[in-house]
Amino acid sequence: MNYVLALFLPPLSILLTGRWVLAIVTFVIWLPAILLSGGLGHPIFILLAWIIIYQAREDRRARSFTGD
Repeated sequence: MNYVLALFLPPLSILLTGRWVLAIVTFVIWLPAILLSGGLGHPIFILLAWIIIYQAREDRRARSFTGD
């Protein structure tokens, strides 16, 4: 579900992974990029969000294997 959200609102999907500082920085860069370029930079932010979502999922999976 978070991957689909990343298609439309990458900063919000990053926020939902728990990385709020990165979400704020991404939003500050994403909004002007969308408004000024007409959406041409949007795929880069989608890719960034997908990488962060994947990384958060792998971190959770690694913690569950170690028992922490």
